[in-house]
Amino acid sequence: MTVQLASLVWGASEPLHLARFWAEALEWQITGETDGKVSLMPADETGFTLVFAPGAAAKAGRNRIHLDLSSRSAEDQHATVARLAGLGASEINIGQEPDARHVVLADPEGNEFCVLEPGNNFVTYASRLGSITCDGSRAAGQFWSQALRWPLVWDQDEETAVRAPDGAQQFITWGPPVAPKRGQNRLHLDVAPPPGGDHGAEAERLLSLGAKRMGIGQSETPRIVMADPDDNEFCVLAPR
Repeated sequence: MTVQLASLVWGASEPLHLARFWAEALEWQITGETDGKVSLMPADETGFTLVFAPGAAAKAGRNRIHLDLSSRSAEDQHATVARLAGLGASEINIGQEPDARHVVLADPEGNEFCVLEPGNNFVTYASRLGSITCDGSRAAGQFWSQALRWPLVWDQDEETAVRAPDGAQQFITWGPPVAPKRGQNRLHLDVAPPPGGDHGAEAERLLSLGAKRMGIGQSETPRIVMADPDDNEFCVLAPR
């Protein structure tokens, strides 16, 4: 009855505008808007949603979490970059080498993401959304492996990666360097126990693994705001 990954949440200045960009980018569907939050439902086998919420933190350096999009061929990669540029993305340089095979872009609100070269071993090719990639420590990767009970599929040179046991979902990866924490992250994970799960017991289990409670958003019960070992915020939602 452990928590499951429910959603990746983005703080946005214009949630609907940003949601429309990512709906087109991933070929997912906007499923509704509630209290200013816009949700995207995957049109593939992805097991979590994207949620765009009002109140983006000021951009101060690189985001600690970004998406990596997959490509099946060099031609597919080039076509994807061109299509995303037409939707409002822009190519940026965050220090990558001139001969880097991946392409770094920013979405319309400046959030970094990558279109990876074909043949990358740490993305799924069942979806355009290949992985959730985090600047993070080995401790963070180990925490999330235990929190989700997803096995570590990579643990070497201070880099870690986890994937759902069925092997059909996206990877989540962590690796240095860890960007300095400058206020609240723009992107965070939401997790939730499955139907019939014990919300309080799961929160206590996460605390025992190294999470800590945060003093933000706690009035929105039963949403519990926590931080992982790298001080990245995440939310524990009610069973769903």
